[in-house]
Amino acid sequence: MFSHVMIGANDIEASRKFYDAVLGTLNLSPGVANKDNRYFYRSPKGSFSITKPLDGQAATHANGGTIGFLAETPEQVQAFHAAGIANGGTSCEEPPGPRVGPFGALYLAYLRDPSGNKICALHRPSEPA
Repeated sequence: MFSHVMIGANDIEASRKFYDAVLGTLNLSPGVANKDNRYFYRSPKGSFSITKPLDGQAATHANGGTIGFLAETPEQVQAFHAAGIANGGTSCEEPPGPRVGPFGALYLAYLRDPSGNKICALHRPSEPA
């Protein structure tokens, strides 16, 4: 459905360090620079990018918005969360772990990146969590 997601970053290098760490836990390569103000993280299924806003204004996060990254295992979810905390992110929502809701069992971890964007790692277990 999506070709790419791009979010704003106020400190592009702090955000690059954060996303290199958290996305590395999901087996994605470090971001590739495009000029001095953007990094791209590519997979066969799409791209995620960080950028300084082109209009020169401060980057702001979406209130109510979340970007979810697919994880293959609960261990990847835990590693994603730990890497985020270790690289300038902050934990939000509940602690990482299993959740059961209308869409079945999930294993989730939520973070805010250095610019305040809310992201999560999500694993859909085949067995109930």
